[in-house]
Amino acid sequence: MTPNLRLSHRQEDGTRLASLVWELGPGWRGISSAMLGGGIGPVEWVLNAQVPGGYARMDPVEHLLEMAPSGPGVGMLTAASVGRFTRAQDGGAHAVTTVGLRVPTWAAAPEGAADPELAPVHVPGTINIIVAVPVAMSDAALVNAVMTVTEAKTQALVEEGFPGTGTASDAVCVLARTDGPEELFGGPRSTWGARIARAVHRAVRQGAQEWANRDDSNT
Repeated sequence: MTPNLRLSHRQEDGTRLASLVWELGPGWRGISSAMLGGGIGPVEWVLNAQVPGGYARMDPVEHLLEMAPSGPGVGMLTAASVGRFTRAQDGGAHAVTTVGLRVPTWAAAPEGAADPELAPVHVPGTINIIVAVPVAMSDAALVNAVMTVTEAKTQALVEEGFPGTGTASDAVCVLARTDGPEELFGGPRSTWGARIARAVHRAVRQGAQEWANRDDSNT
């Protein structure tokens, strides 16, 4: 399984923005936290669309549908530079990420703490992760895989010196086949969970390194 990724660009309000589509076709289902196509269901494509910093549209789902292919799929938005996506694979598990780390944050923050997303918006801060495996997974294994993706992401950030478990606006999508025997586990010590973890860890770590060395004039 080689990801069929299509990168394109569009103009919105005078800004050149990138969109990345992972075209899968039929025979896949996924679990996602995304606004468009979130939950568990059939997935034929995943769209990761860049928006300007300080994005203020009140109809994000409709906006995603304007850019999305036909058929069932998942749509994500990010202010991170989609054209700088990173990818990694391990034993057939593939991960594609876009990494923005304007305001890394810990998941458990004190009650009443200031919203870190109120920091200056000219530097993007979202991590979107898409993972695909060429095997079927039970619903429970898909949920377990989301946990594994999140843990691997956090490990990569900590190892790169970013003080947080992610950002407040991260999104994830895990994709599996609809045919064949179902994997029952997706944790980091299961066969496919371990491969997912290693692929996500490498992709996020590369993205964090590139973000740290970015040139904001070209973000």
